[in-house]
Order: sequence, then C-alpha cells, then structure tokens
Amino acid sequence: MTTYIPALTIPSNVFLNPASSILLPIALGTSVGFGTRPSKAQKTYLALKQPPLHPPPWVFGPVWTVLYGLMGYAAYRATFTGLSPFSSPQTIQTTKHSMTVYTIQLGLNLVWMPLFFVAKRPIEATADIVVLLGLNGYLASLWGSIDSVAAWCHAPYIAWLGFATYLSAGAGYLNGWNLADKEETRDDVKQ
Repeated sequence: MTTYIPALTIPSNVFLNPASSILLPIALGTSVGFGTRPSKAQKTYLALKQPPLHPPPWVFGPVWTVLYGLMGYAAYRATFTGLSPFSSPQTIQTTKHSMTVYTIQLGLNLVWMPLFFVAKRPIEATADIVVLLGLNGYLASLWGSIDSVAAWCHAPYIAWLGFATYLSAGAGYLNGWNLADKEETRDDVKQ
C-alpha cells in the first residue's frame, strides 16, 4: 500500500471543494495540451504509422476534458466521503493514501504528452502510460472501498487509459520506437 506523503499530495482542501477538484485536472490537462503546441502534436500524430482503430486527432481534446472532469469529481467524492468525521480510522488512512496515489497518477498523466510528442520518446511514454494504467487500477480499488460512485466514475478513465496504452505502444512499435523524424510537412498534407 502506498503511504500518505503530504509534500507530494494535492492539499485536501482542493479535493474537498468540488469545483476545484474537478477544474484542477481539466486546467492542468489543458495547459499541458496547449504547452505542447497542439498544431505540432497533431502534425506528428498524423505523420505516424498508427495501429488499427486509432481515432482522428480532434477526438482527444473533448474526451480528455470529460475524463479529467470525471476524475476530479471522483477524487472529490472519495475524499469527501473518506475524510468524513464519521469515517473509521482505516477509511481515513485509505483516503489519504488514495490522495497521494491520485496526485502521482495525475503527474504521470500530464507527463505523457510531452514525452511522446515533444521529446519524441515513445518507449518512455509507453512505460509511463503502463504505470499510469496500473496506478489507476489500484486507485479505483482504493476508492471502491471508500465510495463506490467514485470508483465507477473512474472506470471510463481506466478504459480510455487501456485504449491509450494500445495506441502508444502500437504507434511506438509501428514506427520502430523512433519518432525523431515524424512530423507531417505541408507537402504531405496536400497529397
């Protein structure tokens, strides 16, 4: 079990406020998305050999916005329920552990896009998302013991992470784990 690490954990007052808990991952995800220059990331995405069932690039923004919102709401529910004065000491401890795991997984989530599209490191990005998927399975388990609604709100995120892991590993493999030369040029777009 992960320990509660206050210095590495988003403060509980963020989790206990539904608006801040929901908006924090949306704002951070949006910032990373724009920070990685969306037009350049889209060009790279379009230049990659992709595995079957890959979605068009415009799908990712709306999907991640909804998933970040659900993730934030789940964090709010689990923290609000788990830190209730009526909760057992074990539930409070589990909730604090889950807050640390949530913070770590959010950091790993936010690192994936710069790793894949800016640093063009598909091996590291795929390792990141595999760890992210495992952490979120563990987090859903923790939240399930605190609040079943929180765990179910997290389920779509875990499903999408599974699909994103397939896309990351598939694109990495199909492109020889080397994205250094993968960027669509104007001539490629016209053809």
